[in-house]
Amino acid sequence: MNNYVVKIGGHALDSLNVGSPVLVALANDVVALRHDSTNVVIVHGGGPQIATLLDDLGLTSHFHEGLRITDDRTMEYVAMALSQVNLHLVAALSQAGLVCVGLSGADGSTFSTSALGAPWGRVGASPKVDTGLIETLWNAGVTPVMTSIAVDEGGELVNCNADAAAGALAGALNVQSLVLLSDVDQLRTDPLDESTGLSSVTAGEVHHLLEVGNAREGMRPKMFAALDALESGAQRVVMANGSRPHALRDALAGSIPTTEVLR
Repeated sequence: MNNYVVKIGGHALDSLNVGSPVLVALANDVVALRHDSTNVVIVHGGGPQIATLLDDLGLTSHFHEGLRITDDRTMEYVAMALSQVNLHLVAALSQAGLVCVGLSGADGSTFSTSALGAPWGRVGASPKVDTGLIETLWNAGVTPVMTSIAVDEGGELVNCNADAAAGALAGALNVQSLVLLSDVDQLRTDPLDESTGLSSVTAGEVHHLLEVGNAREGMRPKMFAALDALESGAQRVVMANGSRPHALRDALAGSIPTTEVLR
């Protein structure tokens, strides 16, 4: 069996309704991979949904280096929003024919890490991963659909970036492919110029783009996740625009614009 980790977030989750073309296509793509002897675990974000909930509560979202600053109060609302996303996502994928179950990284202590502290608060870096629960579900023919909430050494919740969690998970599972479904087609040398998209990039080039600031905001955690995955055992990392129906299938086939991060 091959193992894949798929991270989905951003505009790909704009509609969590049953029948959403993006989610129906994702379910079909994962079912096809399962029929091709490939295990898949889906890790999802929920930044827009978190922002909406915080805004409804009169709380302002703040970011530092692409990560949401999360104090103790905000942590509870982050967990609430991601749980709601997970519930609706699992319902939509199940209705479209995928046998799946919703989890958080706290389940089975799948993700564990310490909070970074100031200025981020209860935000964690790349988590340690216990793959036992995921492998049990795979053996039962079930696809895990996970939030990136982790626990610390005291059992308290920690907000992990979904890209970072997916990268750590991909390394721990020694996956054949980590697929990062983003809001843009490709990594760009100039983030404001679509014509500077890169079809492939080496780890050294990614480090350079991070150092000079050309991989910025939400792209930074994606690139750190890609590097982490490759250094920890993943064989391949591909980034594509997840708002396209069948983005997973087409990214793996190379039939849409993608960026592949090479060792």
